[in-house]
Amino acid sequence: MPAPQKSRRRKPPADASRKRRSVHKDVAAAIDYKNPESLRQFLTERGKIKGRRMTGLSRRDQSLLARQVKRARELALLPYVAPAGAGERSERRGRGGPRER
Repeated sequence: MPAPQKSRRRKPPADASRKRRSVHKDVAAAIDYKNPESLRQFLTERGKIKGRRMTGLSRRDQSLLARQVKRARELALLPYVAPAGAGERSERRGRGGPRER
């Protein structure tokens, strides 16, 4: 006597669960170190490169973006860090020091 078959759940179609690209293909293709204004939209206010979840780029495009940002930083077209005073909190405490009240 054969064993009873278990009912299998069907997987949803691959395109239904896939996240849609929020960045247009033309923008992803136009990522270039010589255009720092287009690269700034992929940086945080502190100068960090935004992650893939925030940019909506594919793995390949995100890797290209990182290379282009690093190249632009090396040529001094983009800063490595944010300018002084940009994005800082008004009341900052150091670690381990006494609290000021």
